[in-house]
Amino acid sequence: MSATWSGDGDYPEDKKIGPMGWLRVVLRGLVLGTLVFGCLGILLLVRLIEKPIHGVHRPWTPWITQFVCRNAFRILGIPFSSRGTLMKERGAVVANHSSWLDIFALNARKRIYFVSKAEVANWPGIGWLAKATGTVFINRDRREAAKQKQVFEKRLLAGHKLLFFPEGTSTDAIRVLPFKTTLFAAFFTEELREKLWVQPVTVLYHAPDGADSRFYGWWGDMDFGGHLLKVLASGKQGRIELIYHAPVKVSDFPDRKTLAAHCEAEVRGGHSLLQA
Repeated sequence: MSATWSGDGDYPEDKKIGPMGWLRVVLRGLVLGTLVFGCLGILLLVRLIEKPIHGVHRPWTPWITQFVCRNAFRILGIPFSSRGTLMKERGAVVANHSSWLDIFALNARKRIYFVSKAEVANWPGIGWLAKATGTVFINRDRREAAKQKQVFEKRLLAGHKLLFFPEGTSTDAIRVLPFKTTLFAAFFTEELREKLWVQPVTVLYHAPDGADSRFYGWWGDMDFGGHLLKVLASGKQGRIELIYHAPVKVSDFPDRKTLAAHCEAEVRGGHSLLQA
């Protein structure tokens, strides 16, 4: 994980929200809040039964998460599409990271579990959702590396598809940062190397017509509340597209650096479609 990326410090212009925009904020916000936190309550109740029976396995609750994420885009009015084949093998997913909307987009198409920096667990609202949906929290302290590898192994061997953001930070949605190789080391343990596959995924954000191409990007010191209001208020929405690249077997690569480089190249190749 890295410090937050701030780019060149140039952020999209904050446009004043008009009366119709505020009406959309209220209507969409109420429906979205009811969906998210209403289903969170249902998920927690189901988990009370699921956990004693299945332990680390979660055969029921991910369906609730997926239902929420798919319908969130309907409420926001953002068209969502994907292409490519979902990985069936046991393993992990790696993707570029541009926005808090990544959480909804990647969960909407595939039942996954995010790997996130530990600070997120303490964020109001988002932290609660992350904990409830099985997010794996990691610290940047190298002294905890061995413990974190054990957690990864347990979850991956249980069949969980863990989602990593190798850039280590979110960006402005118009670029992909170099992939950091540290987290890829977890795939090369003796227990996992021969058993795991990794699928690269490109997340593409197409801004609304006439809007800044970075409209959906959320990075640097941008305020979450302000960004959420901007998305809720928008009369015109763009669209979000996922590209699932061919999964690769970990043991086909000599080390974490070559695997990371391959995944980065695949994600960048898909991201180049934004400029096509």
